Amino acid sequence: MDDVTRATDTVMAVTSDITFGVSGMTCSGCASRLEKALRAVPKVAAVGVDFATERAHVSLGAAAVSDIKAAVEGAGFGVQTTSADFDIGGMTCANCAGNIEKALRAVPGVVGAEVNLAMESAHVTWLGSNVSAGMLVHAVDDAGYRATPRATDADVRRRQALVNAEADARRLREETVMLVVSVLLVLPLLAMMVLPPLGVAYHLPAWAQLALAAPVQFWVGARFYVGAWKALKARSGNMDVLVALGTTAAFALSTWIVLRDGFATSAHLYFEASAVVITLVVAGKLLEARAKRGTTQAIRQLMALRPERARLVDGETIRDVAVEDVAEADIVVVRPGERIPVDGEIIAGSTDVDEALITGESVPVAKGVGDRVTGGAINGAAEIRVRATRVGEDGTLARIIRLVENAQTGKAPVQRLVDRVSAIFVPVVVVVALLALGGWMLAGAGIETAIINAVSVLVIACPCALGLATPTAIVAGTGAAARAGILIKDVGVLERAHAVDVVAFDKTGTLTRGEPAVSALRTFEGSEDDMLRAAASVQAGSEHPLAQAVLDAAQARHLKAPAAADVTAHVGRGVEGWVAGERVLIGNRSMMDEAGINVAPAEDALTEFENAGKTAVIVARDDKVLGVIAISDVMRDETPAAMRLLADAGIRTLMLTGDSAGVARAIALESGLADFRAGLKPDEKVAAIATLRGEGNLVAMVGDGINDAPALAAADVGIAMGSGSDVAMETAGITLMRPDPRLVAGALAVARATWRRIRWNLFWAFIFNIIGLPMAALGYLSPEVAGAAMAMSSVTVVSNSLLLRRWRPSDVGDPS
Repeated sequence: MDDVTRATDTVMAVTSDITFGVSGMTCSGCASRLEKALRAVPKVAAVGVDFATERAHVSLGAAAVSDIKAAVEGAGFGVQTTSADFDIGGMTCANCAGNIEKALRAVPGVVGAEVNLAMESAHVTWLGSNVSAGMLVHAVDDAGYRATPRATDADVRRRQALVNAEADARRLREETVMLVVSVLLVLPLLAMMVLPPLGVAYHLPAWAQLALAAPVQFWVGARFYVGAWKALKARSGNMDVLVALGTTAAFALSTWIVLRDGFATSAHLYFEASAVVITLVVAGKLLEARAKRGTTQAIRQLMALRPERARLVDGETIRDVAVEDVAEADIVVVRPGERIPVDGEIIAGSTDVDEALITGESVPVAKGVGDRVTGGAINGAAEIRVRATRVGEDGTLARIIRLVENAQTGKAPVQRLVDRVSAIFVPVVVVVALLALGGWMLAGAGIETAIINAVSVLVIACPCALGLATPTAIVAGTGAAARAGILIKDVGVLERAHAVDVVAFDKTGTLTRGEPAVSALRTFEGSEDDMLRAAASVQAGSEHPLAQAVLDAAQARHLKAPAAADVTAHVGRGVEGWVAGERVLIGNRSMMDEAGINVAPAEDALTEFENAGKTAVIVARDDKVLGVIAISDVMRDETPAAMRLLADAGIRTLMLTGDSAGVARAIALESGLADFRAGLKPDEKVAAIATLRGEGNLVAMVGDGINDAPALAAADVGIAMGSGSDVAMETAGITLMRPDPRLVAGALAVARATWRRIRWNLFWAFIFNIIGLPMAALGYLSPEVAGAAMAMSSVTVVSNSLLLRRWRPSDVGDPS
């Protein structure tokens, strides 16, 4: 059972029906087997499975939705789930997030709900068509909070983000005004605490203290009463409950003394305590909100990159259109200084393109006809025409935003433990406050002292810091990584990446440029042109880099390669086909050995080329070796530095390549790789990674090609070069937006930095409460000091996370 399912154990109190899709049924017998499995779930009232429509209908009774999902999967079928994201408003602490999760999971059919306090968002997964976004919004509203479905279209989401940002800015301005008024009202009360110890006789009459404290308590502090009421209505507790209880107790005690003794009383009043606590908490929440905006800056910057308009070429005219109206194959004009509206290929003009906020590359990149450009990048000094290849949600920028959002809204496993602590936090604090109240009264300290010490307990305790410790660090860390051109798919990848101790690299396109070219020819039968012509015939249509090198060499000699028939690719070994009735093979030793071809005549040439670090491929026709083609692929300039960075971090490196041992050895020596495995097929790369993992290593695999996808999936952390295939990028957990192997060390470094921040945040969140609660209960902290400590706990945690924004990958340049 997965984490989402485990987290959802909501049991329905009354019978409710859900209808959901099922995959994997092949006959009516499957439907019968599934019905039997569902009826075996305790407290299921009724079951119906329709094989024709591949749907199941279940009356839950008192059964848990998670049990239904587990039963379907346990029977060998798949459950079709739906998920959606929501923007959440009205949360003040971790307990609020827990309340919303509880409310969402109570909706019949929901199997998972994760609320992120830092991002103020929720991700909900449910079964079947019985659940709608409106039902989920209503559930959140009933819990006392606000929910808005998050748009799926990139442009709509960007506009929605701008509206939310404007609303947040307006709310911050209003709260700043309230804080200023609160400070002005509190200063005269605070002076009574500060001036007398300095020898200045200053005391406000009781009526003045009441007049100054009342607006702070009931106007500025109204938010705490509203929040507390919502929490209590949801049968839960949060920070608002603690603040409302504590400050109301201090205000009520002072008011009772005034009513008992009159406005002329000389007894000590505690109006300043309640007013100062509210002011400090409001100030802390304001600082926290501003800091949280800083942690989410990366996603806002990405959303702002895509322009709203494009210049579309329509026949002989150029029309200004909305960017969503641009379709694939349309041609757009991009003027100097404008942002490129869509992914595409330059068909006219040459320029330099600033891709800093997309790839992390700080230096503009020269682009010309045939080069690809990315939507959101800034055009340089010349006008270009671009043919759109990807638009809308398929564009690179939209995919980047989805990846970053997914990583930032996820919930780390450690956060689940924190959530369990937060769920019982408020009740425990209230119990501690009551024990302090009773303890001081039993000790003979009087009702006033007992109440004030209990108030100190209530106001120093804050679950906010616990709730913000993990998500703020993740948001800041993944945002900093995205600015450097490192995209982290989800929180699970981030958690695994920080502990990686072995990194395995593919060679071609990863450690090398992936632009191989024929550098030498050696023939034993016929001419060089004859050999190249035969090789090009069977390689025609292949997208493999080595095949392209052969085709380019044949084209450079203006050779016309006849069409080949029955072409078969042998992955990791070579290609064979029939040309003019003759069988032609091009590949490595392994392929020739399997075909029974004697390669002895080519041994000297093979050894010579491989010792020089070149890839040597054998060409044979009718069971005779025609010759050997030497192909060179220049190593990336950054590769040696990448190996040094990883070695300095204590990470072992090795290369897994299908190339020969001689080539692999030469590359390893030149780059500084610690080890290599040569002559590997894709499945053998997977086996090599499995062996490394079996030895207790946590392994990352770096690759760029389609044939690397199985190894990327087999590793603990798959890292794809952004210049590679879409399959590799979809399989990998981390994508590097530019082909720089030094970013591998950067990706692992930002994961470690983020995890360090999480640990420090949790330390500070717990230490404030572990030390503060006993001190407050024992009377060592006044309510004012306790309130300041509580406000500072959240600010400390968020500010600590904010330091991650300054992170840059070392030795890779300074991304803008």
